[in-house]
Amino acid sequence: MNALHRAAVWRSAFPRLTFLPLLEAALAVLAILLFSQALLGPLLVDPLKPDAAEALRLVWLPVYGVTLILIAMRPLAFLETAFRAWPLVLLAVLAGLSNFWSIDPDITSRRALALVMTTLFGLWLASRFDWKSLLTILAVSFAILMIGSAIAGALVPGFGVMQQIHPGAWRGLWWEKNTLGAMMGWAVLAFVGAAAFDARRRMLWLALVVPALALVLLSTSRTALLASFIAIAGPGMIAMARRDAASSAIAVMAGVVGVSLGILVLVIGPGVLLEALGRDATFTGRTDIWEALFRQIRERPLLGFGYGVFWQVELGPAHWVRLETSWPVPTAHNGWIETALATGLIGVGVAVIAYAGALGSAAMRLVRGNETYWALPFLVMWGLISFSESNLAEQNSLMWVMFTATAAKLAQPREAAP
Repeated sequence: MNALHRAAVWRSAFPRLTFLPLLEAALAVLAILLFSQALLGPLLVDPLKPDAAEALRLVWLPVYGVTLILIAMRPLAFLETAFRAWPLVLLAVLAGLSNFWSIDPDITSRRALALVMTTLFGLWLASRFDWKSLLTILAVSFAILMIGSAIAGALVPGFGVMQQIHPGAWRGLWWEKNTLGAMMGWAVLAFVGAAAFDARRRMLWLALVVPALALVLLSTSRTALLASFIAIAGPGMIAMARRDAASSAIAVMAGVVGVSLGILVLVIGPGVLLEALGRDATFTGRTDIWEALFRQIRERPLLGFGYGVFWQVELGPAHWVRLETSWPVPTAHNGWIETALATGLIGVGVAVIAYAGALGSAAMRLVRGNETYWALPFLVMWGLISFSESNLAEQNSLMWVMFTATAAKLAQPREAAP
């Protein structure tokens, strides 16, 4: 009895159901801050040579190790989530296999490993936390990033405000202003999503939307301003769709028309949208880049050139693209084209299945489930951005972590416990 009593006292002093979830949540927040590339990136990495910083590369090793430990603590829940989110797993596996046909296997193997670990972390988030906990973790993480960016811009303007290019525009904890704007756009949606689940702290989360929008304005990023509008209008339309049949029909039609017009402009006339956002389509060269890249894709249509390697080989296929466009092109500025370059049309097909499945599942939850306030606007924003930014299957990317976690959660049954 004495031994049993001592065991009971030990359990009461260190309750597993209290300490362990808090530790896991804290580790999740810390990892999300690292995946955001805030602070560490500008301090340790040259944005023109992101692979050149050995110090930053070493930062990821503990993150990967902790991720594997966290997965091993609940392997069955993780495996079930991974099985349901099989397109995401297949996309990561395909990136790893591309090492066999890559034009530079060393770079591909390193970057593919990073993508696999990034995907595993997103799947772990989905398997470990319910929607309320997941959105709270994201909201807390973005609140920290928001506060840090505000401090950097107000108190250390030499670091937090751009000085030479776009002088006066805030960049916060990142390389340049557009990244700050994008992060604060996601922050707005994370705060709204957390407010939908947390009635006790709803006013606090909604109040945080105001400083996040202020940072979007200070970044002078018009793309981020558009994303912030979607982050606010999207949940508002979802709430409207749940009022009655007439309101639902109006909200659904408005959403379909808005998204369709956005896709039409991005696919058929991207220059119109770029000019509306204050960008010169000729300067950014997106249309010229895409035409040149389509010719490169035809050289290796099925399997691509290998994951993460196309732009890294100086005298490789990217050399001809840069000569043709007369510009040192760093990326495809399109997530789907980037995927075709990395893993071919097979990879694009898998990515389409992953995105379409997640978007369809979110749309099916339009009239029930608070997770819709986050999931549906997030996927719409992510999909629109994918036509102008290389945001699909990025290694060590917070955007890919959020997409993976959201898509994997949507693949689970609604009744699934955390």
